[in-house]
Amino acid sequence: MYYKFSGITQKLTGAGPAVAYNPQGLRPGPPAEPPAMVFGTPTKVLSEAGPAVEFMGANKVPDFQRIFQTSDGVPVHLKRGYPDRLLYRTTMALTVGGALYCLVALYFAAQPNRK
Repeated sequence: MYYKFSGITQKLTGAGPAVAYNPQGLRPGPPAEPPAMVFGTPTKVLSEAGPAVEFMGANKVPDFQRIFQTSDGVPVHLKRGYPDRLLYRTTMALTVGGALYCLVALYFAAQPNRK
């Protein structure tokens, strides 16, 4: 058996399959227009692109392998210099600050109410 929501009685009532699958009087209409293309240029298949695809940049993997595989005693998360140090130190400061804030909030929550 199929059910639909009655707007008058605000309850479920018995209904046929056509009414149950098209609730509240909605009926399927003609198909809508297709949406406009999101991308301005059509996608190319790799075989159509030719020897070099214009949107691909230079291959940076060998450079990164050379940087990260040198044995200079620097941890891998700090190998790229100043930006990595800044990101690491900011992350550590926020982590320590958040932990301290949680401990202070827990301390205040544990204190009895003063009236």
